[in-house]
Amino acid sequence: MTAPLIALKVDVDTLRGTLEGVPRLRDLFRQRQIDATFLFSLGPDHTGWAIRRIFQSGFLGKVKRTSVIEHYGLKTLLYGTLLPGPDIGRRAGHVMRQVRDAGFETGIHCWDHVLWQDEVAQADAEWTARQMQKAVDRYAEIFGKPATVHGAAGWKMNDHALRLTEELGFNWCSDSRGTYPFLPVIDGQVLRIPQLPTTLPTLDELIGIDGITPENVADRVLELTKNPPTTGHVFTLHAELEGLKFLSIIDRLLTGWCHQGYGLGGLRTLAGTMDFSGLPQHDIIAGTVPGRSGTLLVQGDRHIARQGRL
Repeated sequence: MTAPLIALKVDVDTLRGTLEGVPRLRDLFRQRQIDATFLFSLGPDHTGWAIRRIFQSGFLGKVKRTSVIEHYGLKTLLYGTLLPGPDIGRRAGHVMRQVRDAGFETGIHCWDHVLWQDEVAQADAEWTARQMQKAVDRYAEIFGKPATVHGAAGWKMNDHALRLTEELGFNWCSDSRGTYPFLPVIDGQVLRIPQLPTTLPTLDELIGIDGITPENVADRVLELTKNPPTTGHVFTLHAELEGLKFLSIIDRLLTGWCHQGYGLGGLRTLAGTMDFSGLPQHDIIAGTVPGRSGTLLVQGDRHIARQGRL
């Protein structure tokens, strides 16, 4: 019997996360002899622009709960405001290649993390294509080959972006939140590129709610994974959090998941277990997730036009 799988997806949002958090996670995973997928922000670091979200429902609560200044650092929080936004790909491309050279799957998170999160929901086709093409071109410049996996910043996409995942040659994507892998459906059109959605809450979504602290958050996640689904899980880490202050929490989770009987790998590990043509088709919609502010891309209802019934 094949062990259930937890695919580890590392979202890298900032220059600091790339330079400091990524190497620590890379070394931890190598020590554990497990695969993971690293998705990079490839253009300017404008983290300071996120202050514009101050009036967004739930944003201030998250800032208070997760000690943003402690995790991201004051310098990072000034990028794009009092300090110019550094070009992550130019400054840290060597770290990205080291991850690839260590044997890990790499892919695209975005070009400009904050800009994408703030603008993509209402963006037109031209803006969306320009942002994605910048990321695709920079990835190819850094790695010498095209990217094959995409995972959107903040799990935020629009219909133009979803269709572009086919045109830009990705093999699979993890742009959404959901319960199991699926083929996304937009306005009745079934896309060929499968979504491998994040299925578990992230640590920053849990800490500070219902008595959950950094000291006991691993216990809460392990409780959620106690009964393995046949389709496995996708767990998203952030280089700025789990790669720095929360590294010991991830180490404990890896041990706990092994004790629960899971295999650990990257998105490509999970993709390798699937027949894409047999995946269920689901509408993909805007929705909310507990502990995270704003709307994001979520797995919707089962699409029944071709399959006839639920």
